[in-house]
Amino acid sequence: MIDPLYVVSGFGVGLLVGMTGVGGGSLMTPLLILLFGIHPATAVGTDLLFAAATKAGGSVAHGLARSIHWPAVIRLACGSIPASIVTLFVLWQLDLNGESSRSLVNLVLCFALLLTAASLIFRKAIMERYRSRMQRLDVATTARATVVVGAALGVLVSISSVGAGAVGVTALLLLYPQLPMTRIVGSDIAHAVPLTLVAGIGHWATGAIDWPLMGVLLVGSLPGILIGSYFAHRVPEAALRLVLAATLILVAGNLANRELRSSFAYIAAFAPASAR
Repeated sequence: MIDPLYVVSGFGVGLLVGMTGVGGGSLMTPLLILLFGIHPATAVGTDLLFAAATKAGGSVAHGLARSIHWPAVIRLACGSIPASIVTLFVLWQLDLNGESSRSLVNLVLCFALLLTAASLIFRKAIMERYRSRMQRLDVATTARATVVVGAALGVLVSISSVGAGAVGVTALLLLYPQLPMTRIVGSDIAHAVPLTLVAGIGHWATGAIDWPLMGVLLVGSLPGILIGSYFAHRVPEAALRLVLAATLILVAGNLANRELRSSFAYIAAFAPASAR
């Protein structure tokens, strides 16, 4: 039986993704952890394959519209795919379903959410300050920097499923200031597909995927993305970004508070035994 709450959650996330372009991981993964109590590793793995499925359609649409800068996509992938594989191996060594993995995912997720919020709030200021400097970079330097950015995104996305949206777009805007926004967004989406697919398959190999849950989320999110895309130009972008950034900061605070409480409880439980 399909849980209506999961469908509504998927629809809400899809609606915001369609309206803002921010990666669904920034919204879906914390929602699964905080609201539904799903283990962080399972939430991340499920969301990664969920993102690969939803962004594949967007990538095809951008490809047909010729709004993808493939050199940037290839450079990002050259850094992100190897970094993702290495990160997944480290997570496998830690045991994805263990407490150490839970803490690592929660902490990296908090960092990724705050980074996403900062990129939403300060993107314009960052662009005004560094755009002229980045325009002076030669092609080789830009290519190397893109691979490094891809590697950073590979680590971030593989652990938290967050980073391939607002953070990736901000980085591409800095590195390729000559490209129009449509090609920046198209390139970011195209790169997110192989990255989330590889990372998702890695989580699947360790059993950290809830397939029925992913199917239910897709039922709600796909209509949400279509409707959100339709209303994207009818809602004040600046106000929407500020509200979304504030939401991400609040969610990051709740995750951090939850992790601190869990750590203190763990210490309190073992302190008497160690004292004896």
